[in-house]
Amino acid sequence: MTGAGVTGAGVAGVAMSSHTIDVDGPVHYADYGGPVDAPLLVGVHGLGGSHLNWAALAPHLIDRYRLLAVDLVGHGHTPAAGRRPDVDGHVAVLEGFIRAISDRPVVLMGNSLGGLVAALCTADAPDLVSGLILVDPALPAGRLGMVHPRVMANFALCAVPGVGERYLAALRTRTTPEQKVRRVLRTTCVDSGRVPVEVVDAHIALTAAGDRAKGDQAYLTSARSLSWILARPGSTVDRLEGIDHPVLHLHGARDVLVPLSAARQMARGRADWQLEVARDIGHAPMLETPVWTAHRIVEWMDDRQLT
Repeated sequence: MTGAGVTGAGVAGVAMSSHTIDVDGPVHYADYGGPVDAPLLVGVHGLGGSHLNWAALAPHLIDRYRLLAVDLVGHGHTPAAGRRPDVDGHVAVLEGFIRAISDRPVVLMGNSLGGLVAALCTADAPDLVSGLILVDPALPAGRLGMVHPRVMANFALCAVPGVGERYLAALRTRTTPEQKVRRVLRTTCVDSGRVPVEVVDAHIALTAAGDRAKGDQAYLTSARSLSWILARPGSTVDRLEGIDHPVLHLHGARDVLVPLSAARQMARGRADWQLEVARDIGHAPMLETPVWTAHRIVEWMDDRQLT
């Protein structure tokens, strides 16, 4: 495993280390630890997220597995650096990242947009992946489920060139980093108070330290790319149909971003696709119910004997 610029940090009781490697530009990832010879999990965050999205889950996994969490292009500590932060750009960087950090197949674990990125990486480079864990993934389904009107309005605003930029610029001027983080958690969680305080504080600190204007631009590019795929799913669905890896799909029953009805449709008719539903949980089970999430992962990994 290669790395540079290593620093130590503690989140949720885990001595996380921070690394940067080159994949056509700097790519940051967090090493949450775990036995060196254990199965390697790679966490891929969602739209506007970062490596910290896996911080609450890490303490419940690293006694059995090695856990790394990558920052996608323009997110967290990974700059765009000439790379485009759209879905295919994220997939290319994730594939290069896996090739750089591991000489054996990994278990990919993706939430929301990161679930789509992880699934497409698995489809495009199947030799790099031994199993796929999808947490409320933003995968194209045959029909749309119910989506909260506030979420629809936000995506509509962001989709229009110029309008999205002005909308996010206005939000930056009237919200602090703490307000931004708490607003996102209120949307993604049924009860944001379930997220560990130290994990929330780490998200706030990362937001405060970053360039919010650049982060918003990466968010817009990613959101527009995702919206295009969900509106015109044909070629993406064709790519995803090639996946023959075991899949664990964890989904919050009260997710307002990717409805449970869509999750059930994704799993329908797939023999090696295991869907587990978290009751009274929203779009980010790994943050809102990390113990339940970890238990489902451990049981599935054991059953599938993934190494």
